[in-house]
This record gives sequence, structure tokens and C-alpha cells, in this order.
Amino acid sequence: MSLLLYNIFILLYRVALGIASSFHPKARQWVAGRRNWQEKLAKDLEFRPDAPLIWMHCASLGEFEQGRPLLEHIREKYPHYRILISFFSPSGYEIRKNWEGADIITYLPVDNPGNARRFLDLTKPALVLWVRYEFWYHYLNQLKSRQIPVILVSGLFRESQPFFKWYGNLYRHLLHCFDQLFVQEKDSVTLLNNVGITTVTLSGDTRYDRVSAIAASAPALPPIEAFVQQFPVLIAGSTWPEDEEELDHFCNHRKDLRIIFAPHEISEAHLLEMEKLLKGTIRYGQWLDHLKRGELPADRHVLIIDNIGMLSALYQYASVSYVGGGFGDDGLHNILEPAVWGKPVLFGPVFDRYPEAAGMIGAGGAFSAGNALELEKRLNDLFQDPPMAAAAGEAAKQFIRQHRGATAMIIRYLEENRLLTS
Repeated sequence: MSLLLYNIFILLYRVALGIASSFHPKARQWVAGRRNWQEKLAKDLEFRPDAPLIWMHCASLGEFEQGRPLLEHIREKYPHYRILISFFSPSGYEIRKNWEGADIITYLPVDNPGNARRFLDLTKPALVLWVRYEFWYHYLNQLKSRQIPVILVSGLFRESQPFFKWYGNLYRHLLHCFDQLFVQEKDSVTLLNNVGITTVTLSGDTRYDRVSAIAASAPALPPIEAFVQQFPVLIAGSTWPEDEEELDHFCNHRKDLRIIFAPHEISEAHLLEMEKLLKGTIRYGQWLDHLKRGELPADRHVLIIDNIGMLSALYQYASVSYVGGGFGDDGLHNILEPAVWGKPVLFGPVFDRYPEAAGMIGAGGAFSAGNALELEKRLNDLFQDPPMAAAAGEAAKQFIRQHRGATAMIIRYLEENRLLTS
């Protein structure tokens, strides 16, 4: 792709989102969040203006969770730095816009030469952490020309990406904008080496460190304990409609279990659809009202979580877990969150872009199902054979333990290369 075509694509993308913003809520948030970005950012930067600044860019919420262990370490050990986080996606920004671990949280302005220059003129970062992917040409090119160190965190590359195609000169140029690329698995190292990128380190994925920290400090959830009582529990996290349709027959016929859904989308329309699909449901907010009144309806065996933020702690109550995204095009969600609690993990058939999924299957801690019948059989097997479920859960937990350490490796590089200074 030529730079001209890239710029045309970015322009058309921005126009399309502007049109979509009139009828699509997320597009509306995307456009509104970038309105008057310069004035907003300049005002935010008035806090501790002389302190050096570290900028971390994340596509969305998942990338934020990958970068978060690094920021938490930096905040604790190097508190004199200001921390700025930029998001591309509304789903990341809206959920984490008030995160106390950062000084400034903003949308990344559209990638064009003017925006990139103005953004960097304002922020003047001393160090940039670029999490996993989203390779924006003008921002990375400006950072390179200004000799600002840029580190890729938890990168993951596939042969199908344009970096490795005959037409990928523009994208390969972007790889040279990074001072160091920390990647998740060996295939990424090989692919990068084959196109002349040698500043690569196999570090693994910082999410292993993140989920381990979450599990170590997660609170108990008394309302959940009151719901599950002594029943075996299935927790289905980050589900999409495709996942819920694959699970509905099992859930509607297993009233001997307690089943908890934490859907990815909690819009009223989606919650209503779930209530039509699943029998014996009650929403978490309604359950809290029943608890306050001392009423525990015995005919409800499916709890629908209608808020954001509980899922990582929720998995501690699972006997078996299911993680959504593997039956559609949305992408498999975080299977490490239940695994760190020692829970067997199930998901759909689409997981080829997630090396942790194949790795955990190989370790015996996770299982993939191609359709509703396979999924129901696997669930029945695990619930009917608790020792087998416990062994799978232990395998999942050990898999997490064996893959920790990426955060420490990256921090060590930053310190040894004087990219973090006291």
C-alpha cells in the first residue's frame, strides 16, 4: 500500500464514521470523543507540566489490560512520571476513562500528519508504549523522526498480515519505528527476523501477570455466594448472542446448576433478548433487591450480570467456565481470567488468532467445541465428573503460572537502557 492510498483510506474511514454517528451509538461516541481534542488535551496537560510523560496507546480494553501491569509498576516505582493513555475504541475509553492509575486518558485523534504533529507537540512524551497492534503511520513516523523511544508490548504477528506481503513496504517501515518489539510467541520472532527486524524479544504476554495480580487481590462477592449456594456453577463470561444461542438448550435444561452470564454487551435490548432466550433468569440488579428484602426466589437458576467490572472476580465461583467470542467474528475474549482461578475453560471453534487458546488446550486446561451439541456434551462430561474438571482446572492454573514474567522482562529492558530514570 502506498502512503497516498493509506491517507485516502483514513479519510474515507473518518467520513464513514461521521455518517454512521447519526444512527450508531459507538460511532457517535467515537466522533464526539475526538471533538475539540486539542483544547481538552492541552487543559489536561496543565497538571504537573514539567514532569516527564509516558504515553501508552491501546486499541481497546483488552490492550489496556495488557499494558496495565507496566503502568502500575511505573506508577509505583517512578511516581514522578505523568502517564497518558490513548484509546482508539469507545469500548476501551468509556470503561477506563476514569482509571486512577493515569494522569490523562484520551481518544487518539485520527491519524493524519497534522494531528500527529500537534499531538506530539502538546504531549512531548519521553517514552511511548504501544500495546500489541494498531500501527498508525503518521504517529509512528513522527515518533521516529523525533527520536522518541517506542516499545511494542505483547506484539503478535501472523503471516497473513501486510508486513510480510510483497506489497507491505509501508507497513514494514512502521516496524523500524520501534526501538524494541516484545512479542508473545516464537512465530512472531521468526516472521519479523525474516523481514530484517532484529530488535525483537520473546517476552510472552503481560496479561498472564495481570490476571495473576487480579486473582491475588480479588474481593469476595457475597451476593454471588448467596446465589450459587452449594450448587455446581457454570460462569459464561464475555458472551455474544452467538454464544448464548449455543448455550441456551443446556442452560434451560440444567436447573440443577447455577448459571451466571456476564455478557459483553449490557444494553437493555440485549438483556431483553437474553431473557427471552433463557428460562429462569434474574438480573443481578434485581437479585440485589431480593437480597435486601430477604427474598430468595427458588425458581431462578440463571443470573445475568447487568454491569461492567465484576467478571474477573466472578470466575472464582465457577465449577466450569465458558468464554465468549469463539462462535462469531468478534474474537475470543480473555480465557486467562478463569484459568488463573484453576477453572476448566470452554470456548467456540474460532480461536486461531489466540495462541494462549491453543496452548491451554494442549496443556489440558481448555476445550473447544464446534457446535452446540459438542459444547453440551463437554459441559455434561465436566459436571458429571468433578475429578476430571478439577484436573483440567489445575492444568489451566499451571499454564498461567508457567507463562508469567513478561512485565518484569520489559521493565528490566527499560531500566537497563535508561528509558526509565529516577
